[in-house]
Amino acid sequence: MQTSNPDRTVPTRRMSFEESLKGLPKHFAADGDLIGSHLTAALSSVFPDGEDYFVRSVRHFRDQITDPALKRQVAGFIGQESVHGREHRVLNDRLAELGYPTKRYERLTKAGLKLRERLLPPKSNLAATAALEHFTATLAELVLSDEEERRLFGAEEVRDLFVWHALEESEHKAVAFDVYRAVEGSERMRVWTMNFFRFGFIFGMSLAVILSLLGDRATYRRGNLRQSWRRFKNSPTAQKEVWDQLRDYNRPDFHPDDSNTDELVARWRVELFGDHGTLNDKLVGSAA
Repeated sequence: MQTSNPDRTVPTRRMSFEESLKGLPKHFAADGDLIGSHLTAALSSVFPDGEDYFVRSVRHFRDQITDPALKRQVAGFIGQESVHGREHRVLNDRLAELGYPTKRYERLTKAGLKLRERLLPPKSNLAATAALEHFTATLAELVLSDEEERRLFGAEEVRDLFVWHALEESEHKAVAFDVYRAVEGSERMRVWTMNFFRFGFIFGMSLAVILSLLGDRATYRRGNLRQSWRRFKNSPTAQKEVWDQLRDYNRPDFHPDDSNTDELVARWRVELFGDHGTLNDKLVGSAA
């Protein structure tokens, strides 16, 4: 089976955010928001080993791909995810210095995914990658399209990292899915895997944020948590539309490209990496 879009380009950009993250404050989210800071930290903590898992899951089937365009996209997917993992590990190191349990969460994520790989067949892990890529693509679309969502990241250096990550997730959002179809993964496995992760990931992330908050003195300051919870409930992330977009994956005829983000990708490629791109100074090598 061929790629769903032979014209899709997935460039690998070598980035470095390390220098800009050195001065990051403890509660970096907009207005020093408590839950926003801990949620962002918890999300970042699962990315490095999650991205490595995605790479292994897709790479396992690389030799079975015959379509040249999809082969190129797989190479770009592997390149992009590898850089994402590295840069989020840099952020996690800084967050750990500030008191967040990011390194502990990294170890738990790595152990859990390694166990899944030992217990389940490669096609199941590819199904998991395709499902989780829909999570990241959904959140990426929200970040790129909603100015308020971007504002909530607060610190410019964190916002820059997540906007870059969102752009690249949008660029390669269909690659793992197309590989799963190319190797004839079943619809039953695809849907059941997403059902598991749609609840399991959100439960796990909620637990991670709660435990992280319990270790932060600011949580216990009168009214701090209540005020932050109100902000979160009204944020773009917590709206029903996000949940509905995640559930859309269960449609029998679903494909990631059903949500057309071509204009968003084109806009942010220029904004971040055009002639006057705001992140050109973070590039350490040319895109491939």
